[in-house]
Amino acid sequence: MANAPSASLASADPRVLALAAQVTESREQDIPLLLLKLKGILNTASLGREESKKIKQDIYNYDLTQYCMLVLRQDHSRLRGGWATAAQLAEILSHCCVGLEVKEDPEEFRKKFLPSAIDSLLFLGRRLQARFIRAIKDEEKQGFLRWFQTVTDAICWLFGGHIQLAACVLQNDHFLQLLITDDVETAIIMMSVLHNILRVNSSVLLQVDEGTLHSVLDELVYKLSSTSNPVIGNAAIKLLLLVAKFCKQLVKLLRARYKGLKGLLSKQWTGKGFDRDLSQLLDLLDLEQSSGKGEMQRQHQAACIIQAAWRGFQTRKRLKKLPQAVTALQRSFRAKREQELQHLKKQKEEEALKLQMQLQRQRAMRLFHERQLALLEIIHPSQVNKYMEEMEGKSALTIQRFWRGYRARRNFHQQRQSLKEYKAAVVIQRAAFKFLEKRRRRRPLSPWKDPKGLTDEQRLALQQKVDDYIKLHPASQMSEEMSKELHMQAQEKLAQFLLRSRLDQRAAQRRETLLAQVNTDVELLMNAPGLAETTGKDLDVFMSRSVPVATKARQSHNTMLKYTRWPWWKKLGDEFVEDDVIPDDALNAELGTLFIGGKKSF
Repeated sequence: MANAPSASLASADPRVLALAAQVTESREQDIPLLLLKLKGILNTASLGREESKKIKQDIYNYDLTQYCMLVLRQDHSRLRGGWATAAQLAEILSHCCVGLEVKEDPEEFRKKFLPSAIDSLLFLGRRLQARFIRAIKDEEKQGFLRWFQTVTDAICWLFGGHIQLAACVLQNDHFLQLLITDDVETAIIMMSVLHNILRVNSSVLLQVDEGTLHSVLDELVYKLSSTSNPVIGNAAIKLLLLVAKFCKQLVKLLRARYKGLKGLLSKQWTGKGFDRDLSQLLDLLDLEQSSGKGEMQRQHQAACIIQAAWRGFQTRKRLKKLPQAVTALQRSFRAKREQELQHLKKQKEEEALKLQMQLQRQRAMRLFHERQLALLEIIHPSQVNKYMEEMEGKSALTIQRFWRGYRARRNFHQQRQSLKEYKAAVVIQRAAFKFLEKRRRRRPLSPWKDPKGLTDEQRLALQQKVDDYIKLHPASQMSEEMSKELHMQAQEKLAQFLLRSRLDQRAAQRRETLLAQVNTDVELLMNAPGLAETTGKDLDVFMSRSVPVATKARQSHNTMLKYTRWPWWKKLGDEFVEDDVIPDDALNAELGTLFIGGKKSF
């Protein structure tokens, strides 16, 4: 407790002195109930204004307001009196601060004490709001809602007596946490607090930083877009109307930052019982747009009129000379009109999609921040750094996973294109080689020339060489038994060879079958649609073996039909092939990857 001067001790209220002494000597859990006596002291001081100021000055000098502010930050679920005592102390604190004139060090009172009091009240409001949302019984919920209303009334009373606190309330993180809620009852109460702030200080939104302003406006627009409750919608529209009336500079911000706001208001909230406020807000938005672009629109309109008159003159002049141009002009006009309608439709769909995506991002971000704050309240302070490191590690793993997936998809698309180019090059080369081979076969052969005959001398020399070789290498004589044994060995080796060749042939057929199946699966994957466009039919293609076979057979049949209709320059030298015969290379190029009945052939 502060040491008051001896002169003020003599003139101080004895009740305040006695209460201060009791608070100083009492236990911590008994202090909240003792501080409730301040309410009776303040009520008896309402007879005269000077007397009330004197009592509030004594309460402040003996640090009883500091005790109230400290008690508000405690967990009252474990103290005597509970949360009802906390709500009454919040009301007492606000009444003690309003109308108080501090003579000693007033700057500390305005710049330190009052913001601390606002922060304590908002902190208490957050706790009451959280317990109201978690409560199950109706009586318990009603009690928390009543105490929450008392605390918000105390906040409004406090910044009503000290106008400079309005900006402090808006910039406080606890206020934004209270405003960002999906609960209807507490959301309505917090929007009424915001309404009182704007009525007390109409230019307060221009005094806060840009981030706080955007957060408040984002939450109001989000409530309009995410709920169909008329009470929430009425409160949010009244707030936006109040902002547009008091702060003309913010109308441009509303139009620039929320481009779909006008359409949202007119489509979703028309005919809900507050059309008067809604029409005023829409008029302000239209007025701002028209006043800023009035002169430019007039000039643009005049230019359009001149251009239209000149084009009309030119058109009439051409129509006189070219009557047949009427049909072409009508066709062009209809096509242009259809194109404009398609463009407008596409633009509206894109704007709606962007707005929906932005709202989803905001909702996800808000849920994430609420979850983070709830976890930080639960975690012990010594474990906060460890928890933040774990969250950073998880975030890094998520980013890496998405990057690897994107890189793999990109490489797959690049390889698919290169594979298509490689196949096309193979087809062209095969056709070119076949064409060159046919040209080489069509070359005329040289006339046959009889070999020169041998002379008698040459014939005798050759005969002598043959006789000499036979003498040097006489033929070996083999008995009948050896011949039979050699025959049996040859038969055994032949049987072994045939057996191995049959096994090798089966292995080769199996390899060809597996290659054909792999080629079929690769081609199905290459031609498969993206995950966002996948349907049930596409899933059946990969789950059933008969569906891809039938699909490939249909494609092959269509390919053969197209081949019969090809022009001569596409057949690349196939003019000598019969019309009813398709080259095997073309069939292999188109049907080489078809898997039917375990074979890669027809």
